[in-house]
Amino acid sequence: MTAETAKPQEDDVVIAEGVDEEPVEGNRRLYEGRTLTVIVTLAALYSAFHMAALNGLSIRAMTGGLIDLPFLPTLPMETWNFRILHIAGVLVLGFLLYSATLFRAPDDDRRKLTTWVAWALMVPALWSLGVAFSIAADIRGGEIMWNGLDPAIRFRETWLYGVPLIATTAAAIILSWFHRRGRAVVTAPDVVLSVCAIAVAVYLMTIFDTRLTAMRNSTGTPFAPIGISLASVAGTLLIMELTRRVAGLALVIISTVFLAYVFTGQYLPGFLTSPPISWERFFSQIYTDVGILGAPVAVSSTYIILFVIFAAFLQASKVGDYFVNFAFAAAGRARGGPAKVAIFASGLMGMINGTSAGNVVATGSLTIPLMKKLGYSKNTAGAVEAAASTGGQIMPPIMGAGAFIMAEITGIPYTDIAIAAIIPAVLYFVSVYFMVDFEAAKLGMRGMREDELPKFGKMVRQIYLFIPIIILIAALFMGYSVIRAGTLATVSAAVVSWLTPIRMGPRAILRAFEIAGVMSVQIIAVCACAGIIVGVISLTGVGARFSSLLLGLAASSQLLALFFAMCIAILLGMGMPTTAAYAVAASVVAPGLINLGIAPLTAHFFVFYFAVLSAITPPVALASYAAAGISGGNPMETSVVSFKIGIAAFIVPFMFFYNSALLMDGTTFEVLRAFLTAVIGVALLSSAVQGWFMGGRSAWFIRLATLIAALFMIEGGLVTDLLGVGLALAAFFVQKVLKPDPDAPIPVRGAD
Repeated sequence: MTAETAKPQEDDVVIAEGVDEEPVEGNRRLYEGRTLTVIVTLAALYSAFHMAALNGLSIRAMTGGLIDLPFLPTLPMETWNFRILHIAGVLVLGFLLYSATLFRAPDDDRRKLTTWVAWALMVPALWSLGVAFSIAADIRGGEIMWNGLDPAIRFRETWLYGVPLIATTAAAIILSWFHRRGRAVVTAPDVVLSVCAIAVAVYLMTIFDTRLTAMRNSTGTPFAPIGISLASVAGTLLIMELTRRVAGLALVIISTVFLAYVFTGQYLPGFLTSPPISWERFFSQIYTDVGILGAPVAVSSTYIILFVIFAAFLQASKVGDYFVNFAFAAAGRARGGPAKVAIFASGLMGMINGTSAGNVVATGSLTIPLMKKLGYSKNTAGAVEAAASTGGQIMPPIMGAGAFIMAEITGIPYTDIAIAAIIPAVLYFVSVYFMVDFEAAKLGMRGMREDELPKFGKMVRQIYLFIPIIILIAALFMGYSVIRAGTLATVSAAVVSWLTPIRMGPRAILRAFEIAGVMSVQIIAVCACAGIIVGVISLTGVGARFSSLLLGLAASSQLLALFFAMCIAILLGMGMPTTAAYAVAASVVAPGLINLGIAPLTAHFFVFYFAVLSAITPPVALASYAAAGISGGNPMETSVVSFKIGIAAFIVPFMFFYNSALLMDGTTFEVLRAFLTAVIGVALLSSAVQGWFMGGRSAWFIRLATLIAALFMIEGGLVTDLLGVGLALAAFFVQKVLKPDPDAPIPVRGAD
């Protein structure tokens, strides 16, 4: 089920082909035959279900009355149950798609043993699922009044449902680490885990039904049914295991540390001390909107899944190829062309891509080899792509889904956040552009030749392929809801495809829904795992104590408090996708900044920027490592260079604090002045870092002068702007008239 590809004419140059092809991870299964049909159907149904639910379509009407089960609510669903089903669906899909380990030659003897053990585990898994269904039937049928303190009910929940479920989940997870099968085969342990995920969802959807308000309100109290705690333990294990498979160990380790803190915090000194919390109370509340079902999953079940579907429709219609070819046609002739193409293309692709590393893989496979061909070193080529792809996460209107989480957490309208993000994003990309341009100038690089590039005129004639993006932006600013705007943009992507050779018919639309289902696994898993951390922060009160610590630091120096907040945000974000990094950092750091008197929007943008920048911050820089894998460079050296290229982004958040006009908070004159002076400032900063000023290499004192001028211009005050302009003009005069030796050594006191 793949869309047909158009054959280019003989005189056309097509650089980007296959940008929209989804990269296959080392532990991703590649099914064939009937199994592939089943998995494709599940993935397509999962994403189509969300599109229907978000637009208020009834599942009974969609299926002609065929699906009308008494234990499942109809669409539109109640919020908690919708989120539970949202997580359960991605758990089932994720365990079937991703192996617990990278694929190697299977050990036949071990495989036979683990297979038999796994199928034996299916018995208690199905038993727990059956008990969950029987509880649902009893409650829905009104045969019993569920009571968390009734001994008979507690026995049924504990020994007939919960204990078998947890034991089976833990055993199947461990077994999956040792089970080896071919890449096209469904493995028994993962089928067991899928059944366990369904058992968790059926029970929780039953207990949290709106008709059982007392049960929902009892979470976190001694009156909560023990089954909630037991189901939550199993659900937490499942979420963490799937997160490990799709996003690595970083987020899982952080989640484990936070979970351990719940039960050990009472023994820790100072501000880390937390009140004692029993495991029953904690787990009865963690799978609610305080934790796993909280803000990250609220966003992933609505806005993120919707824009994943939108991105999948763009991918199925090959619009991503057009974006990259357009970038080559527009910027390829410039000095160091492919590097500037990386900036342009990654900005376009990154805003609809939920991870910096994923954006690197999508566009870097084209731009990095071309940068190396022009003369960029392996490390620099990878670093440019990593920095540009990371910038895509701060590019409005979508901002890699970060804008939607920010709107959910802060209550600030999405359109206000998207508008506020414009100037910071421009500053970032202007800085990266000048860093790349000055590097190309120092190395004497050329642009790409005319015959090496797509025809710009042809690209312009196909500019209608931007229509879905334009419709999205226009609908948002016309007052449509995000869901309605996203739906209109998705439909328009299919309609626009009919103006191209890649026309989306029923098969291509099904393919798009399938792509969306697969693409959503990682980002939804990390959102659910981030919800665990958010829940721990909320239930233990560690966020409030961190706020007190920041207030104490601010008493001596507000700048020191901001620097400390920056370090914590970067540390919490290391190794995590953008969405999870921001969700966690926003829970820990943002409240403390708000308590310092910083406006909520400024505080959250501060946190968001540094959570995003963790992707290019050594020593754990996921985007840089992904780029190094493509360029063949050294991962650590690539991360250091990408950090240097993106250096302006580490200063921009401090600019928010000193000059809120950069977030569109001020008069038109204030905003324009702040924008213009900040652009000049980041250009001077790039000049200082690269040692290139006004068409030539600069001496050390010119670099120092441009650095100081940049900081003056960035600060944003009228006096500092004038000082910055004066210093920059003085540097210009010295560079052009006196022409100092750029190789002159820095004088050292006491040297001969």
